Amino acid sequence: MFNTFRTFVLLAALTALFMTVGYFIGGTDGMMIAFIFALATNLIGYWNADKLVLRMQNAVPFERSRALELYDMVDILARKAGIPTPAIYLIQSDQPNAFATGRNPQNAAVAVSSGLLKHLETREVAAVIAHELAHIRNRDTLTMTITATFAGAISVLAQFGLFFGEDKRDNPMGGAGRLLMVFLAPMVALLVQMAVSRTREYEADRIGAKISGDPLALASALQKIAALAGQRVNLAAERNPAMAHIYIINPLSGQRMDNLFSTHPNTANRIEALRKLAASAHVDDKGRRPQPRPAPTGTGRDIGGWRMPTVGQADEDGGQRGPWG
Repeated sequence: MFNTFRTFVLLAALTALFMTVGYFIGGTDGMMIAFIFALATNLIGYWNADKLVLRMQNAVPFERSRALELYDMVDILARKAGIPTPAIYLIQSDQPNAFATGRNPQNAAVAVSSGLLKHLETREVAAVIAHELAHIRNRDTLTMTITATFAGAISVLAQFGLFFGEDKRDNPMGGAGRLLMVFLAPMVALLVQMAVSRTREYEADRIGAKISGDPLALASALQKIAALAGQRVNLAAERNPAMAHIYIINPLSGQRMDNLFSTHPNTANRIEALRKLAASAHVDDKGRRPQPRPAPTGTGRDIGGWRMPTVGQADEDGGQRGPWG
């Protein structure tokens, strides 16, 4: 209930920002046009933003026949999280990354990149999936998706005003106001994204680690993703930087000015928090506890230690890789 109220407050704040941008661009008329634009964005954001985000990130449905083990993993983790199993999408990108979207747990999707399945071990993939399921359970996905939609729309509105705005008597700054909005509006939208994303990432890390039962696997995954994200370009994210905050790690390569402001918390701080959580729960770097619980009858899997003997053969270091890489 609180998350729903918080989403409505955010929508009201973004609508007010929209109207302010419109006022500085075109006076009262511009403010009214912006208000209508904001209402349309609200409707699109609530009902269709998830589909737009998936399309803009070039995510396609991941057929169950291609990844039975991945589907089994998501099913088990979703039950542990107490939510319906989300749809699974694949992003064809060698950059390891993932995000979740959807207006509620009943209409949610998790998108993973081909690079995530290629470069991460099974335990790490499970931990990343659990992080995204935490976003879905917390209903962060609606807020983050709508924020991304508004951020992109605000930037478009500001650019539109630069070329098509007219000086109005009730515009307090005239042409200077339009120029100011061209630079300030996208920055304000980015600050909103940062405020929305940072606190939610820490909370999703914490809850995701409890869902998977393996905090250090998530810490290891974050470390690998952060290291590889700067070396591999995610073309879809680079074309739509307003969507960067929905990913588990900032997907922008650092070749853009957008990276002057990070929409994500510092990865080292997130890893440190997960290590403290593992220490308090007495979980080792293999996801094991001093007194492991027996696997549920008939499943052959133990979420607490993420034991999936049917997924893949053990690596030399004792970890397991899935059959996707």
